[in-house]
Amino acid sequence: MDVLGIDIGGTGIKGAPVNLETGQLLSKRHRILTPQPATPEAVIETATALVKYFNWKGPIGCGFPAVIKQGVVHTASNIDASWIGVSAENMMKQATGLPVTFLNDADAAGLAEMHFGAGKDHKGVVIIVTLGTGIGTSLFINGVLVPNTELGHIELEGKDAELAAADSARTKKELSWKKWGVQVNTYLLALEALLWPDLIIIGGGASKKYDRFFPQFTVNTPTVPAQLRNEAGTIGAALAAPTVETLGNR
Repeated sequence: MDVLGIDIGGTGIKGAPVNLETGQLLSKRHRILTPQPATPEAVIETATALVKYFNWKGPIGCGFPAVIKQGVVHTASNIDASWIGVSAENMMKQATGLPVTFLNDADAAGLAEMHFGAGKDHKGVVIIVTLGTGIGTSLFINGVLVPNTELGHIELEGKDAELAAADSARTKKELSWKKWGVQVNTYLLALEALLWPDLIIIGGGASKKYDRFFPQFTVNTPTVPAQLRNEAGTIGAALAAPTVETLGNR
């Protein structure tokens, strides 16, 4: 089955049709700048333009940078505060007339890595950490997603972990990859002490430079780079979309 996966971010809204059997994109991703301010109406209008671009008539999955419960937005760390309490799913359904599922963007990336990437066939506790503007996390237990983990906001040396270990902290403080790697390692050690994972997967934009900072890692947990890179959010969003089978159970 093919599904349109949409990855809604702070700077861009991008997507492509995805084959759920293989995880392959069926066309080149199309990207539209995220409107500013990124209000619900403006973002949904832009996402709908993406649907029209592909002339899409089937199920849609959307990754979104917030805690999502039953399609409703509950946090707004990196989006407009007017989103809180809004049913993103209902807005998108009304705008497109199509079946839609929203989920946290890090959870979407995690789904993709667990199905088609570095986490495939791994059992036990797996944590995917996306290092970018913030720190996104997704947690899986024997392949089952525990949704909406906000482990990027745990306290680290008295501060929000994002302030020290996000990729934006590296650029803002002009840290070398080595010094930043030490800070990321401190964060991973904290996760390890809390959850005792069996595998840690490092994703996000910084994962492309994994070899520049991973030598600083001292965590005992096997730690590997994500394999799907920038396509993970699109693929994972598609995996979460309502298929014919799930629609029949609603």
